[in-house]
Amino acid sequence: MDELVELVDGRDRGTGVLTERRDAVREGALHRVAVTVCRETRGRVLVHRRAEGLSRFPGRYELVVGGAVTAGESYARAAARELAEELGVRVRPRLLFTFLNRSGLSPHWLGVHETVVPDVVTRDPREVAWHGLLTGPELRSALREWSFTPDSHEVLRRYRVFRAARS
Repeated sequence: MDELVELVDGRDRGTGVLTERRDAVREGALHRVAVTVCRETRGRVLVHRRAEGLSRFPGRYELVVGGAVTAGESYARAAARELAEELGVRVRPRLLFTFLNRSGLSPHWLGVHETVVPDVVTRDPREVAWHGLLTGPELRSALREWSFTPDSHEVLRRYRVFRAARS
């Protein structure tokens, strides 16, 4: 069984209708997804390759860790849950911004978080096939050479704008 999600409108307000995520994706119905940009204390960014057995973008690289926000769950709680499930990391990610994302398989509201993770994480191999911590130059090179999920490029663009505005 897939995760139950709350459908939302163009302003990220719940409509009160529940459906399975795969149905929301197939129908192009708006729902919520929480993702986290993971950095370590020296500033390197965690990048991972999705497991081959996943239904969405198997084997592709990703800049963020995340997944669907289940019905009745906040973006932050979903982000923390996904970090624990996928990387074995128990932290409180900080919500930076949300936006209506039209890249990927279907449109969805994306809550983008940030957190500092330890150098060593315990990845779930059913979700994460590989992970590494990349410096800025290494990340720029990887984005040109590796096959990333559509969300990764859009999140990184908006994340950089957000961080530049805060500096």
